[in-house]
Amino acid sequence: MKERATLKQIATELGVSISTVSKALNGSPEISEPTRNRIREYASLRHYRPNAIGLNLRHRSTRTIGVIVPNILNPFFAKVFSGIEQFAESKGYNVLTCISNESLGREVHALEMLSNGAIDGFILSVSEEAQKTGSFDHFERILAEGTPMVMFDRVADAIKCDKVIVDDFESAVNATDHLISLGCRKISLLSSIDNLSVGKLRADGFLQAMKQHGLEVDENLVIRTDNIDDFEDRAAPILANRLADGIFALDEHASVFAMKAGLQAGYRIPDELAVIGFADGLWSRRLTPSLSTVSQHGPEIGQAAARLLIERLESGENAAFRTIVINTELRNRDSTRRPGK
Repeated sequence: MKERATLKQIATELGVSISTVSKALNGSPEISEPTRNRIREYASLRHYRPNAIGLNLRHRSTRTIGVIVPNILNPFFAKVFSGIEQFAESKGYNVLTCISNESLGREVHALEMLSNGAIDGFILSVSEEAQKTGSFDHFERILAEGTPMVMFDRVADAIKCDKVIVDDFESAVNATDHLISLGCRKISLLSSIDNLSVGKLRADGFLQAMKQHGLEVDENLVIRTDNIDDFEDRAAPILANRLADGIFALDEHASVFAMKAGLQAGYRIPDELAVIGFADGLWSRRLTPSLSTVSQHGPEIGQAAARLLIERLESGENAAFRTIVINTELRNRDSTRRPGK
C-alpha cells in the first residue's frame, strides 16, 4: 500500500507554503489556476486524502479551547492559565490543557491530537525547543486547516495569528532606569533564557537603557545563556567577588540565584546591591529581603488571549489579526528600597 502524503510533505516537495497547498486543494481564488492544478495533480499522485473525521468535526462547535503551556510549574504560566479559564468559563467554554514541557515533539503532538475535532481553537506559548530551532511549521499547518490560534508571551513573529504580549523591551528599559536612579553603575545582567524571544528583548532593553544614560556595559558582568549549569558557573564569581552594585535578572531562576548568592557573599541588600527580577511568584514577596520584580500581570494576559480567541470564533469573520500589549508593573520591594531614593 502506497503511503499517503500530508499537507506538509506536498508543500515541501513543491516548494510552496502549507497554507498555499490547503487553499489550492479547497479551490481558493487566492491561488492562481495553474498553481491550483499543479498542486491538485501532485496531491492526487501522492494519494493525499483530507482527514474526513477532522473535517466533519471542525464544522461543529465543541465550545472547548485547547491551551498549551511550556511549563505549568512556572508561576507566570499558572497565572495566565487562571485568566484563560476564568474568562472562558464566563462565556460558556471549557478548557483542555496540555503541557509541552519545552519540547517541540510534545507541542506538535498536542496540536495534532486536539485539532482533530476536540477543540475550536488554541491558546499557546511557544516551547523553548521550537523557538531555539525556529521550527514553526506545525503552527502554520494548524492555521491552514482552519483552526484559529492565539499566541501569548513567547510568540513566533513569522506566524500570522492573534497575539498577546507584554512589552519586554520597554519593561527592561524601565527596570534598568530604576537601578540607575538608585545610584547603581556596575549593573550585572543575568539571563538563563537567552534562547527565548522574551530573553533577547529584555537584554536589548537593558543595553538600550545603559546607552541612554551614557553608561558603559561591562561585558564581564553580562551573563546570557540557555544552560542552567553554565549560568551558575559563570554568574557565581560576579557575586562571590562582589563585582556588581546592581543586578537585573531576566528570569525566575536568575532572580533567585542572584538573591541567594548575593546574601552568601555578604552583600547588604539593597544598600550595597540592588536587585530587580523579571518574575513575580509568591516567593518574590516571601524572600528576606523581598524581591523587587517586573510583574507581567499573567491573569490579564490570559483573559485577553481568551477574549481574542472567542471573539474570532463567534464572529465568523476573517478579521485582521490583532496583537494586544499588556502593560507591566515594576513592584518596588525591599531589594531596591534605599533610603532617600
